[in-house]
Formats: sequence, structure tokens, C-alpha cells
Amino acid sequence: MQGYLKLRRHVLAKLKSELPQYLAYHGMNHTLDVLNVCEQYIRRENLSEEDRYLLRIGAIVHDMGFLIGPANHEAVGAEMAGVLMKDLGMEQRIIDQVKGLVMATKIPQTPLNYLQKIICDADLDYLGRDDYPTISVKLFAELKHMNIITTDQQWKDLQINFLKSHHFQTPFAIKNREPKKQYWLKKLLDS
Repeated sequence: MQGYLKLRRHVLAKLKSELPQYLAYHGMNHTLDVLNVCEQYIRRENLSEEDRYLLRIGAIVHDMGFLIGPANHEAVGAEMAGVLMKDLGMEQRIIDQVKGLVMATKIPQTPLNYLQKIICDADLDYLGRDDYPTISVKLFAELKHMNIITTDQQWKDLQINFLKSHHFQTPFAIKNREPKKQYWLKKLLDS
């Protein structure tokens, strides 16, 4: 499985140096968090070497499109990743599968296979973790900067609607993340 380390170094360096500072949520920490959660799935699941490879690449490149801007960032990022992977000599079938992983993370998430379900759950893993309040503050700052929301009430409503409509995909996340997500939703509804 060639090229992963080179791709990882290249993408992380680019994200570190070129992502806009206002991306308080969709920054380097989010990419590394998604990769970390994917690594946890890799340790728990009986995935083939190729699936592990695909998942790691997908995690690294899933938000690359933010280097260009937030609009349609999944499609933009999938294309950017495809060009980079081709330059690194990766097979077209691998490129196509990674593009599928990136596109599966688009909200509303529509995973078509188990690997896509994993990356979708990794991308939004924080919804069911103890650090949800800390991470959500970063997203609030980012959305406020982009004028998507302007008030605390809009933010609260957005969170409530998102948590209500979101569904975890994998058995692990359904069992281990859904209860905490419901806890955060209740707290928001009660506040």
C-alpha cells in the first residue's frame, strides 16, 4: 500500500500552512481527530490491509476542500485528493474509493458501504463524546465568522436540529456514542 506516508505528510503540511485561521473547527485538529477515531476503528474491527489503508487516506483528505473554501468542500476535496493520489502513483480504483469516502461525509451523510459508515461516524464522533461542548464552541465560532449564524439562539436551534436529525451508522457508535449524543440533546432542550 504505497504512498500513504508521503500523502499524509503533504496534506498535513498543506492544512497546517494554508487553512484559513477562522476555521476554528475544520482545522488540523479536526483532521487529526478523525484520523485518530479511524485508527480506533482499525484496532477494533477486523479490516483488511487495503481497508485500513483506504480509511487512513480518507481521514487525512476528507476536509482538504477547505483549502479552497467551505462551499461544496467535499467534492472539491475529493478532486484535489484524486489529483494528489494520482501523482503519487496510486491505482484508480483506490482513488475512486477514497473519493467515495470523502463524499460520504457530506451532510446529510449517505454512506454506501461499511468503510463509508466508519468515516461518517469518525467525522462526527465528537457528538457523542464528553468533549462535545468544547468542540461545538469551535464550530459556533467558525459558523459565526462565515455569517451562517449570528445569534446564540440560532446556534442552539442549529445544534438541536442537527442532533435530532443525525444518525450514527456503525454498531460501535450506535452503542457507545448515541447515548451521550442524546444526553447533549436533552441538555440543549432543557436549557
